[in-house]
Amino acid sequence: MRTIFQHITIFLLVLSTGLSFAQNGDKGYRFEGNDVVFTFNKDDYEKFTDNTSEEKIKFENLTIDNVVVSGEFNNWSLYDWKMAKVNETTYELRKNINDFKDEYTWEFKFIVNNQYWAEPSVYDPNIKLAVKKGTHLNVYNLRMDTKAAIRDNKGNVRFRLRGYDDAKHIIVAGSFNRWNEEDFEMYKIENGWELKLNIKPGEYEYRFIVDGHWMEDPSNPSKVINEFGEYNSYINVGKYVTFILKGHSNAKRVVLAGSFNDWNEEDIKMEKGDDNYWRYRMPLSSGKHYYKFIIDGKWILDPENPIKEYDGKGNINSVFMVK
Repeated sequence: MRTIFQHITIFLLVLSTGLSFAQNGDKGYRFEGNDVVFTFNKDDYEKFTDNTSEEKIKFENLTIDNVVVSGEFNNWSLYDWKMAKVNETTYELRKNINDFKDEYTWEFKFIVNNQYWAEPSVYDPNIKLAVKKGTHLNVYNLRMDTKAAIRDNKGNVRFRLRGYDDAKHIIVAGSFNRWNEEDFEMYKIENGWELKLNIKPGEYEYRFIVDGHWMEDPSNPSKVINEFGEYNSYINVGKYVTFILKGHSNAKRVVLAGSFNDWNEEDIKMEKGDDNYWRYRMPLSSGKHYYKFIIDGKWILDPENPIKEYDGKGNINSVFMVK
């Protein structure tokens, strides 16, 4: 297996902090950590459509026994994604972001009693005119966009392109987003461009689009030939592992640095648990990784890891193998 390289930094999404990928979503859903939380509040809807007769009825004429999330992501099932009752007016369903495969935008609705479709208002911000077999219906669907959950400054993969200071727009596209040319625009940093994404573990190909011109990642020697006789850059987003540093309970700050993040002294701040151990969980590609801990500014080897190697520059580093 080929390994991920230093120009792409992989680090943990710290879910335990309660950070969301994005702010609250549009009507009907929000993001919380790795989850999409669907929320139905009966006070948000005035009319419902009978799935059989297509008759419109008012809410006060309907007693709610159950609520289901139905959309493109589950083939508009009337039964599969049943919501849990939170209180007298609200129902919720929590789904992992990885349940939504291949696409980033989805249409959906809430269906009551497996029969009555809740109709959003034409004034709701995230609606789209419903289409069935090419025919526009006289109703709207809610629209969910999960790109906000994929593109985030706490993402687990960092794409970086050095130089190109005069470029106006640089996009990263790959097999992780079906090579979409608009989804993920990179932002300008000192001496280059950068973008962090949350990508589930797996093997992916990607390219940069610099002002409309496609190119491979010049900093990544791992590449595969494509159907146009050119090269796509390759990354392996690996499995999660946990680094643990025992003791040092009086330390104010412990940082993990290694070959997986270009030995950055700021990126990966470890957290101290109730047992006074410092931990950090992160995805790593298969292969050999070098690392050290930085305790209040002092670099040390992992005292619990007997595997060490010289780096050829006079330094000794701890070694972590991912198989």
